[in-house]
Amino acid sequence: MTYAVIVLTGGKGERLGGVDKAALSFRDATLLDHVLSVVDDATRKVVVGPEKDLPGVTWAREDPPGGGPLAGLAAGLAEVTEEWVAVLAVDQPGLTKDTIARLRATGRNAVLRDDRVQWLIGYWNVAELREALPDDPADLPLRRTLLALDPVEVSALPGEARDVDTPDDLDTLHSG
Repeated sequence: MTYAVIVLTGGKGERLGGVDKAALSFRDATLLDHVLSVVDDATRKVVVGPEKDLPGVTWAREDPPGGGPLAGLAAGLAEVTEEWVAVLAVDQPGLTKDTIARLRATGRNAVLRDDRVQWLIGYWNVAELREALPDDPADLPLRRTLLALDPVEVSALPGEARDVDTPDDLDTLHSG
């Protein structure tokens, strides 16, 4: 079954001094390159955030820019025609192809869970997601909208759900 992916990159990176997380170096590429590599089998790749020179990607921008992850999701969803979509944050160096495969294997709305639910590592039915979106998603909590879709929780493997939010996270990323 085909699916699309929406990668949210529009965060301000405030706890990292305003750094562009998508451009952060990871292994021999960037965090954005890494996230896109784990969904290279997606039929459509939508990245929400400031546009970069990256082939094979459809770009979208939340309205207003900086309107939060739910607004970013709505903007990305406008570009999706597939029945299913993976929704991911750009700052997820622990993601693997297996992460996405396990979410997809549930055959229903699914999120990754480690010590908490990782709302920005999920797999969603597009029609249900569109139906759940509020008319004006700017600055509204993503969690509330996605929770209404009753997703199954898929247990994360060690390190799989780690993200890059703080200088310590960045140090861990570069030393790992």
